[in-house]
Amino acid sequence: MRRSPKDTEEGASIVSRRGLILGGGMVAFAAVLGTRMRQLQVNEADQFRLLAEENRINIRLLPPARGQIFDRNGLLIAGNEQNYRVTIIRDEVDDPEKALDDLSRLIPLSREDIDRTLEEMNRRSRLVPVTVADRLSWEDVSQVAVNAPALPGIAPEFGLSRFYPRAEDFAHIVGYVGPVSDYDLSRIQNPDPVLQIPKFQLGKTGVENKLEGALRGKAGTKRVEVNAVGRVMRELGRDEAAKGETVQLTIDTKLQNFVQARLAGESAAAVVIDVTNGDLVAIGSAPAFDPNKFVRGISVADYSGLTENKYRPLANKAVQGTYPPGSTFKMVTALAGLEAGEIDTEERIRCGGFTELANRRFHCWKRGGHGRMNLRDSLKQSCDVYYYELSQKVGIERITAMARRLGLGERHNVPMSAVAQGLTPTKAWKAENRGADWVIGDSLNAAIGQGFVLASPLQLAVMTARLATGRAVEPRLVRAVNDKETPSGAGEPLGLSKAMLDAVRDGMFAVSNESRGTAYGTRIADKEKRMAGKTGTSQVRNITAAERRAGVTRNEDLPWERRDHALFVGFAPFDNPKYAISVVVEHGGGGSAAAAPIARDIMLAAQFGGVPPLSAYPSSQRGRIDSALKELQLNDPADGPRRAAET
Repeated sequence: MRRSPKDTEEGASIVSRRGLILGGGMVAFAAVLGTRMRQLQVNEADQFRLLAEENRINIRLLPPARGQIFDRNGLLIAGNEQNYRVTIIRDEVDDPEKALDDLSRLIPLSREDIDRTLEEMNRRSRLVPVTVADRLSWEDVSQVAVNAPALPGIAPEFGLSRFYPRAEDFAHIVGYVGPVSDYDLSRIQNPDPVLQIPKFQLGKTGVENKLEGALRGKAGTKRVEVNAVGRVMRELGRDEAAKGETVQLTIDTKLQNFVQARLAGESAAAVVIDVTNGDLVAIGSAPAFDPNKFVRGISVADYSGLTENKYRPLANKAVQGTYPPGSTFKMVTALAGLEAGEIDTEERIRCGGFTELANRRFHCWKRGGHGRMNLRDSLKQSCDVYYYELSQKVGIERITAMARRLGLGERHNVPMSAVAQGLTPTKAWKAENRGADWVIGDSLNAAIGQGFVLASPLQLAVMTARLATGRAVEPRLVRAVNDKETPSGAGEPLGLSKAMLDAVRDGMFAVSNESRGTAYGTRIADKEKRMAGKTGTSQVRNITAAERRAGVTRNEDLPWERRDHALFVGFAPFDNPKYAISVVVEHGGGGSAAAAPIARDIMLAAQFGGVPPLSAYPSSQRGRIDSALKELQLNDPADGPRRAAET
């Protein structure tokens, strides 16, 4: 069928319009494409050149600032200081050894440093930075920064490192940090990735270790762009790290310094506790060490000097050390006897110098005996026979139950390393651990704090605080975390009658304040500051019958390791107790001669808030005391950094 001219004309018109529309669309598309190509190739050429082939984005961890630690008054005792270091990333270096050789021309770098770095690079992931040099000067790190374009994969870093401004004073309390080791990682399940950061510092001992989770903080991240040769081109973004929490301890820096100075020259420990709330205001252990040396890398010579010292400076004797408590345990036996109704305060027992049991003599420290003793006199003069006889009536189970009630044989919950549990024995304990039956002689020894009984200075301080208050005082070392105060350690009533406690306290008062009391020579003259206490001497060797017949060898005539331990416990002021103290001097001899004078000075310093005035001492002793106090190497903490200066 032929189309009419009109139909042909209309069809041609439609084709022309469609072609025009299609052509216009093509022209528009070409224009847009050309504009975009110009934008990409000309306007944004620099940006896309950075994203060229083999450029990539890396995610790097940002180490958090470690939380600071302050004393009860806001004085800094563990903080952070600026640290300049240089790191290398294996994945960004073609020839690591050559790169390190080049770096050694800019900064001090020995062959040993290079070999150590290469070894660590082989052990770590290729993407993990490895520290080449640490604690560099500003001049050295500037040299590396200026030459960075010629050192692919090597970068200067500016971080923080731990420092301890009070050094030895808090070494055993706060502890120290050190680089994360393979051993550390092996003990942690699902370790935090931040621990892979080169030279990242982890708490090793003390509060630093026990509160690691709070002090560490949380790592941040930064996204960086690196080119084909490993050079960082730019930082694309970051999420800042969250610093660790701020910890405030109960320790008083000024008193802590006095305690350490007073213990100097001895192998000894002292603990001072606020009996009203359980706050540990001083925990001394001597000798001490400088924890900063461990942070910076202690030398072989320095470490050998610490480990080979017979006074064991690395051990925290205040909480780790356990000792036979000697006569400081007699208050436990006395209370057990009073509560059991086996004795009253006025009943007298004759001391003839020994108790004979099964053809064996258990001797009193006073060879000729004390005569007839009641409870008060037995404590005042520390008669052993009184407690030998009492123990046979009371029995070990009731003595041990009282000891545990007073805080002995218990591992107290304080964030310090290797806190000891001590030992308060029972019949079942001996059967299980020694494979033998309990005998009456064991009870006699335990009654005077010998035999199997062991206690730490911390436990003895807690015991004394409970005697002073009649409450189950619990030691508290952390006062607050991020300004949130921790629960008080004041404790609940022990359930012991006031009359029983008063009888024991009265005996302790006589020890320190009455003639013939074993600590009368170290009494406090200021009546408002007077202390009640108890001396103790614990044997570390057996005395044979032959030696007793010939005369017991004096401590000062024995080698140091064979001398008796000296102990003292006390609380003050007697009328309104505020502080309790325990002092142990390893191989110090008698408690009255070695431990009691130290305890008196520390207790006075606690009550006066500083070096005690001479008026607090008996007039006949003031000249000698004045010279001794002037010889103490004290550091005034007043000028130290405080919480308000935290940055």
